[in-house]
Amino acid sequence: MDEEMLERVRAVVAAIPPGATSTYGRVAADAGLPGRARLVGRILAEDGHDLPWHRVLRADGTCAPHIAQEQSARLRAEGVLLVDGRLPRDRR
Repeated sequence: MDEEMLERVRAVVAAIPPGATSTYGRVAADAGLPGRARLVGRILAEDGHDLPWHRVLRADGTCAPHIAQEQSARLRAEGVLLVDGRLPRDRR
């Protein structure tokens, strides 16, 4: 992965405002990397500690399983409520 891709993904995630969410696929597309949702996940896992990583959800509106508890708590603190562990379809 090159530095330019990393910075484009970081910029897209940094621009997600409090109370809003996106998906890994949408972040990838907005960063000019369509179809690279897994790359976005990898970037956030390795270099996203200073970003609002919790605002990025899976395509089905759920949190990543290994961080679901912390992610949903952070979203709840911003007023984003998950129903049965999923962002309601009308909020996606």
